[in-house]
Amino acid sequence: MHKIVVLYPSQPDPEAFKAYYVEKHIPLARKLPGLQALRYTFDVAGVGGEPPYFCVFEAEFADIGAFGAAMGSPEGAAVAADGPNYAQVPPVVIHYTVDASM
Repeated sequence: MHKIVVLYPSQPDPEAFKAYYVEKHIPLARKLPGLQALRYTFDVAGVGGEPPYFCVFEAEFADIGAFGAAMGSPEGAAVAADGPNYAQVPPVVIHYTVDASM
């Protein structure tokens, strides 16, 4: 499995961010080809202090090839281009292959 995680810092207008994110951005993300799972939360807590992030997004794909194909698709371009429409403070974006061995 390959996962992308988007970590959004606090935003100047959190209510506007939430409204746009839920009503417009998440529906765009749901259209990514090969998407296996999608999750997000605004209920982020810090351990031993204030949380460094306001919102966390996760999406899962079968493998890095499926992830690359999704991000290289027209839907992936639309998702990437949409960020400035709601996030005044840019997010931290990471992706990685999940090692499921125990």
